[in-house]
Amino acid sequence: MDFATADLVDAHEAVIASCSLQLRNLGGHSRFAGPIRTVRCHRDNALLKSILSTPGEGAVLVVDGGGSLASALVGDIIAALAVKNGWAGIIVNGVIRDSVAIADLPLGLKALGTNPLKSAKTGAGEADGTVSFGDCTFTPGQWVYSDEDGIVVLPTKV
Repeated sequence: MDFATADLVDAHEAVIASCSLQLRNLGGHSRFAGPIRTVRCHRDNALLKSILSTPGEGAVLVVDGGGSLASALVGDIIAALAVKNGWAGIIVNGVIRDSVAIADLPLGLKALGTNPLKSAKTGAGEADGTVSFGDCTFTPGQWVYSDEDGIVVLPTKV
């Protein structure tokens, strides 16, 4: 990917939003971008897995797990589904597991950290609504850009 979030901020200061939450790069790609899709789920990843099982077409799934560190929302099987189905990345306001395997996948993935405990599988949650965390609002259809310096959101692709 040929962009830097700092340059995007400088060029689009009037319309850009920057996520203040300090997420770790845990995927094989530290730079990734795409149109936003969202899911809100708390300690339950069945809906997230269902979404990542569909064609991603280069989108980034923004997951609002409420910042919970109690159980992982993404593991190596779900991350591999994202790769298989053409997702550019996943941003998790929560934790993941299987971080060593995920680091080898051609996928952008940012999360708060890791926890080996798996989550519930009831399907609870909400898909494709606006989610907010880290002083940033993620709206489906807008564009998210992520690199080593952070995450920014723009109304359209640049």
